[in-house]
Amino acid sequence: MAPIKNLTGKEVFELVRADLQKVEEEFCLQSVSNVQAITEIGQYLQGSGGKRLRPTLVLLAAKMCGYEGPAAIRLGTVVELIHTATLVHDDVIDAADIRRGRPSTNSRWGNHMSVLAGDWLYMQAFNVALAERNFKILDLLIGLTQVMVEGELLQLNCLKRVDVTEDEYLELAYRKTACLFSACLRVGALLAHKDEEEESLLGTYGVNLGLAFQLIDDVLDFVSSEDVLGKPVGNDLREGKVTLPLIYLLQRCTPEEAQKIARVLKEGGFQSVEFQEVRELLDRYEALQAVRDRAQDLADKAKRCLESFPPSPYKDALRSLPEFIVERES
Repeated sequence: MAPIKNLTGKEVFELVRADLQKVEEEFCLQSVSNVQAITEIGQYLQGSGGKRLRPTLVLLAAKMCGYEGPAAIRLGTVVELIHTATLVHDDVIDAADIRRGRPSTNSRWGNHMSVLAGDWLYMQAFNVALAERNFKILDLLIGLTQVMVEGELLQLNCLKRVDVTEDEYLELAYRKTACLFSACLRVGALLAHKDEEEESLLGTYGVNLGLAFQLIDDVLDFVSSEDVLGKPVGNDLREGKVTLPLIYLLQRCTPEEAQKIARVLKEGGFQSVEFQEVRELLDRYEALQAVRDRAQDLADKAKRCLESFPPSPYKDALRSLPEFIVERES
């Protein structure tokens, strides 16, 4: 059995750096419209950066499965366009002012323009995908988009509720984050014409990786800083979102302490209850550590999905990504 090599995050991204640069160029090309405002917003969004984790997943999966063609670049761009469209719509729904340390599109161009720009990015993503004439991939992406939009609607029904269950939370995390991760891996398998079993294994890897990613995001919302996150800490709770750290806290704390969380939700911010009070409760009841432990379990599940694939640097990279995600600080 070949030894397993654990790569750093930097080494993982370095494996596909040249292709990621091509994804950047394609994104720039595909975000140009004959309507100037669309082009301005698209290029503003591209300039705000991000890890480009989703195109990286497409590229690594395709390469691990033996596909090296240009369609991986185009479909890496497609998933980044879809992801970017969801961020634009999320910011409008959440009335967010900041995204990745810069003014959000809605605070700069207004809600109407931002919603339409997000719609345009979705349509452009499908335009690029359709040109591939791979209907399995198109079916996958259409189903994915429906699931993600349904997730936004479900989240609206869960806002400001202190009785959100862990199962409800995981369903939301799947729809908002993990289903896109899963689709990225499955696109890579489909490009290489892998069988259903291998595609399914990679899809399950993506679900577990995406859930772990979302859980760590929820922890970072309480423990990071605005400089690192690029948005205010405690933002989820301020917006009325009850995430897994709070669900675990509410399962463990006293009714009086639970009332503090309810007050923050009702007031829409840290007014009669300070952020530090909530943070101290999360530490006292070890809720944040419980979420980290759950994320680690999901990361381990993701890694086990790769066992049957032959050794390669790309398998090493995919096997190393869950640890990078669990240990990240932004």
